[in-house]
Amino acid sequence: MTAPVVRFAPSPTGKLHVGNVRTALINWLFAKGQKDGEQGKFILRIDDTDTERSTQAYEDGLKADLTWLGLVWDDTFNQSKRFDQYDAAADKLRGMGLLYACYETADELDRKRKIALSRGRPPVYDRSALNLTDEDKAKLEAEGRKPHWRFKLSGDRVEWNDLVRGPQSIDTSSVSDPVLIREDGSYLYTLPSVVDDIDAKITHVVRGEDHVTNSGAQIEIFRALGGTAPDMAHTPLLVDAEGGAFSKRLGSLSMDTLETRGILPMAILSLLAKLGTSDNIEVRSDLATLAAEFDFSKIGRAPAKFDEKDLLALNAVLVHDLPFEAVREDLERIAPDAANEAFWLAVRENCETVHDAKPFADIAYGTISSVIDDEDADFIAEARNRLPEGELTSESWKAWTTELKEATGRKGKGLFMPLRKALTGQEHGPDMSVIFPLIGREAAERRLSRV
Repeated sequence: MTAPVVRFAPSPTGKLHVGNVRTALINWLFAKGQKDGEQGKFILRIDDTDTERSTQAYEDGLKADLTWLGLVWDDTFNQSKRFDQYDAAADKLRGMGLLYACYETADELDRKRKIALSRGRPPVYDRSALNLTDEDKAKLEAEGRKPHWRFKLSGDRVEWNDLVRGPQSIDTSSVSDPVLIREDGSYLYTLPSVVDDIDAKITHVVRGEDHVTNSGAQIEIFRALGGTAPDMAHTPLLVDAEGGAFSKRLGSLSMDTLETRGILPMAILSLLAKLGTSDNIEVRSDLATLAAEFDFSKIGRAPAKFDEKDLLALNAVLVHDLPFEAVREDLERIAPDAANEAFWLAVRENCETVHDAKPFADIAYGTISSVIDDEDADFIAEARNRLPEGELTSESWKAWTTELKEATGRKGKGLFMPLRKALTGQEHGPDMSVIFPLIGREAAERRLSRV
């Protein structure tokens, strides 16, 4: 197979979230995971034709997010720099009689749709604008109306073999001629996208299944402009853990938010790469492994369920293996006193994110509220009296609890839980044999005394 050329085309009107990152990732994995022949190209196209809503800040942000994730692009360009090419394509379509002016208002079009539905007909545009004479158009424009422009579909059945959905077809007589240019002269997504795909020699368009119905019209525009339509793959959309609509929650799952929460790139990428596939959801250490494992044949047709619990579980696996040097800066920021290797190695197994180390830092180096139940008061007093002398070490906990067991007869949970609660204020946490020396004898004595 010829090395694929794919593109990810975000609009710089908002932040990258898990939904569009999944699309970027699938494109990247497909391009870079070729098992035979040279690797493909991953192109970043900035869809900034909406000049009012697009901002440089959002563009910089999405590029920073992709770089943080490791989804490095081979080439990039902005649609806002290519209006001349889109104008030329529009003129070509007009000359072919395939782009025609329409003057209906939004209210008039809505009325037509309702009438068609009431008569049991599909709400397909009736092409009445094709019957307008030059005199009719001049009169409408004299009234202050400006045209929007529609592409004239052939009415034929358009077929393609979707890499995810299999054989697909759309009867273009059953859909409305798509609007390519708005009344104000601005372009909708379709025409610029086709022009760019032709010029960039895109071989595969990989996107969400909400674009399936657009494919028939786009394939016809490719042909009209003298291009070859790329192969297509339409992937199921994300839903939440209960199978509900996901769109309202995407803001809280933007890349900058997840990074701030301490979620690692490979946790995000591992989850998004495996969601909705026949592979098990397991963490991977690098993108190259994910690329080698990727195949469109593994993607199912059911919606892909995104559950934050899965994301945190994968993140925890990665965090548990992080060396101190990898987290030093984070620890210095969130808990300066705890920015040492001994502390990190003591607590990392109990952290889903590096930020989870903060309460453990308070236990080791700060002030906590000891929990001593009335029925354990005498036992805790005995424990205080038998605290090891001198500096506490990794051997101190075992020696201390062994002595207490012999002196009091307590064992198991009855021995260890009251000590943990008194020393840490918690019922769960890091291994006490490693956290005990970090607390130190002086703080331990204060906590056992409820001081």
